[in-house]
Order: sequence, then C-alpha cells, then structure tokens
Amino acid sequence: MSLESTQQADPALTSSQASAPTSTNKEPTDDAAQHAATIVVRGEAVSDTAPKSPPKDHEVTPAKEVAAGKVALQSRLPLLEDDGDVGVQTEHIVIRDGKADLAFTGTLLASAAPSAAPKGQWHEYRIYETNGGKHVFSKVTRTVYAADQDLYEADVFDPSPQSVPSQLLRSARDLTRSKPLTWMDAAVSFFGYDPLAKVLYRKLGGQFEEHIN
Repeated sequence: MSLESTQQADPALTSSQASAPTSTNKEPTDDAAQHAATIVVRGEAVSDTAPKSPPKDHEVTPAKEVAAGKVALQSRLPLLEDDGDVGVQTEHIVIRDGKADLAFTGTLLASAAPSAAPKGQWHEYRIYETNGGKHVFSKVTRTVYAADQDLYEADVFDPSPQSVPSQLLRSARDLTRSKPLTWMDAAVSFFGYDPLAKVLYRKLGGQFEEHIN
C-alpha cells in the first residue's frame, strides 16, 4: 500500500467530527451563581441571602432595678413621710453628705415635693426652726433605683452677727447698705427660685415675694 493512500482522511469520520458540538468545562461565574440564587416572587426579585444582624446600637438596655421602699415614697408624692410633723416641736436629725448630721429640737416650718416623678428622681425641700432661733435648710434628692444613693444637703442660718456662716452669706450690696441678713435671705441663697422652692415659700406666707408699689 502506498504512503499516499494511508494519509488520506476518511470522509465519514471527518464529517461526523465536524458536526459534533464542542463542549466546554468552564465553571459558572460568581455573577451567574448569584443570579441563580435569585427568586422571583410576584414580579419582585428576592435575593436568597441570610438576613443581616441589627446594629449593636439598637440593642435594648436592661431595665434598672428599683427599690420597693423608694417606689412607695414616689407613689405618695407630693405627700412626705414627715408632713405630720409640720408645726410640731420635736427632736430632729437632718442628714447631710460629707458633714456631720444636724441634731436639734425644733419645729418643721414647711416642706415641699413635686406632685410626680416620672423619671424616678425628685427633690424634697424642708425648713426647720430650732428652739435657739436658728434655721435649718434641707434638700434631699431621691431616686427609686436600688443602685443609686439618695443625696442629702443641709445648712444652718445663725442670726447672730458674730456667726461666721451668716457673715459669709452677706453679699457686698448688703454690707454696703447695712441691711441685716435674715433667715429668708439665707433660704433663697440655699434653695434658689426654682418651681419647687416657690411652692415651699408660699407655704410660709407672702414674706418671700417682692412687693412693689
């Protein structure tokens, strides 16, 4: 057999090879995989992906624990536990933070508290008069939360001119005009003129108002 006849291609084999489809082994791309995971619901494309977790700043803060005794005090506002002592001469102990407590015999002249404390915190104001003629001012900041401490402030007004605290309370204007400092001036210096302080002053009469002609 000649070399020329062996190298001649088979026409049938060549025709079948030409008509066979060409196969590919390419892997699907990421875009294609993501498109395949998309579901159409009522005309809307819904991606089949896991939901994202909410941001941390939206986490709910656990509620603070309250003390039952303090909640009972809050529920009685504006009434205070010692309202029955107003105008009665008896022994008193006034607590104050960072200083010695004040113990004396005298009279609770007036007290005041707000009608409600929706945020769980409120003030209590009291004015006492001792048997010796001094005046005691008390400010208590209460809270219903068990982890928070109540705050106690108090001061004494001594009408004696030799009293160092009374001299310190006198302003430059009072010294210039030689106006004697009264316990009412000292009360305003301690409590100020916030709404609760005005409620306290009204219970003591009109002597805290500024009268004009």
